[in-house]
Amino acid sequence: MASDSGGTPPGPSSGARILVVGGGYVGMYTALRLQRKLKQRLRSGEAEIVVVTPDPYMTYQPFLPEAAAGSISPRHVVVPLRRVLPDCTIVIGEARRIDPVKRVATVTTLATGEDGTGAVEIPYDEIVIAPGSVSRTLPVPGLADHGFGFKTIEEAIGLRNHVIEQMDIASATRDPAIRDAALTFVFVGGGYAGVEALAELEDMARYTARYYHNIKAEDLKWILVEATGRILPEVGESMGKYAVRELRGRNIDVRLDTRLESCEDRVAVLSDGSRFPTRTLVWTAGVKPAPLLAATGLPLNERGRLVCTAQLTVEGAEHAWAAGDAAAVPDLTSDEPGRETAPNAQHAVRQAKVLAENIVASMNGEPLTEYRHSYAGSVASLGLHKGVAHVYGRRLKGYPAWLMHRVYHLSRVPTFNRKARVLAEWTLAGLFKREIVSLGSLEHPRAEFELAAGRRPGGDGDDCQ
Repeated sequence: MASDSGGTPPGPSSGARILVVGGGYVGMYTALRLQRKLKQRLRSGEAEIVVVTPDPYMTYQPFLPEAAAGSISPRHVVVPLRRVLPDCTIVIGEARRIDPVKRVATVTTLATGEDGTGAVEIPYDEIVIAPGSVSRTLPVPGLADHGFGFKTIEEAIGLRNHVIEQMDIASATRDPAIRDAALTFVFVGGGYAGVEALAELEDMARYTARYYHNIKAEDLKWILVEATGRILPEVGESMGKYAVRELRGRNIDVRLDTRLESCEDRVAVLSDGSRFPTRTLVWTAGVKPAPLLAATGLPLNERGRLVCTAQLTVEGAEHAWAAGDAAAVPDLTSDEPGRETAPNAQHAVRQAKVLAENIVASMNGEPLTEYRHSYAGSVASLGLHKGVAHVYGRRLKGYPAWLMHRVYHLSRVPTFNRKARVLAEWTLAGLFKREIVSLGSLEHPRAEFELAAGRRPGGDGDDCQ
């Protein structure tokens, strides 16, 4: 059995080392399948799997909106890598550079800044490049100062705490301007992340309002800003239009063909001339490939993704593989020449399976398999008991679509343990009332102790008495 590593990189390997960069969909599922296919070799020392990842868990991102709304516990949205990958070496760190000629990855670990030894080099025989993506931001004035992302479990829970705190501020303030800004929530981006996050949080906040003596649900102002003429393009035009009608029916201000021009001084200025004082601006306007890809020296397409073959090898590079958000993979099911598979979870999970099989086949000198998968469709939640779906040509809306959304994602979340826990939480949520507690202090866990010790929270210690 391979050992875990929280910061110490693995030493020289006597067997074939497969280095997996990234612990997301592709990274975890590839390592999981390799672990099963190479079990005997791993135990005999003929092979080794090393996973380099910034976090010791994989986040099941489709459940982030429900975690933000309190329907699912945060710890059940993540999958601990050490538990599901016991035969792999887990290195908590980040790959900074990859040399495909020398077959060496330069990695910084948790200990790098502590021991002063600098980055370490990890040699490999085969490498899977799957660092995922990062939020795609634009140079909007004030965005870096006041914006929230919605890509990690920390951001989702932080946003939930923030929304409830804004309701606390609005309830206590005597200043109408502060109250109005606290109860105005602006979401930028009409894709899955933006629409589902807004819909779930609006549901949660509307329910929470009943526990405030001076806040009504209609006092809350929710605004969705989308630069194109439609939202949720993955579910089709008709379902996208239905989603807009559904959201507007809940007094959510949906603004299409509109851009965020500025959010300086906590005022959201839109391209249509509207101005909204707000203390909450959530940016979900797309993603871009991880910066690591530019430091690999490997061929990239115009969007910064690795140019790959249908066998999921990196074009022109031996012993290098990629899939998911980082890879531009030809879509063999499309009649359109040059079309690539969409960078979404549906393809990433299936590509990981083929990728792992091809690595094993390559090690055994066997022919590789091409990745081929027709897009099955999409489902999206619009809050509790509401949703839209376009699956295998069939269009669903309302409760049936919401139920399909839950059933589909329950079937896809990794491990039986997580499935059982999520199902139990959904069942309990149907029997009891929502939890409306804000735990904002979690973001500053030492603040109370620093105050008790006579030091300003976040200070430099000079105020100790």
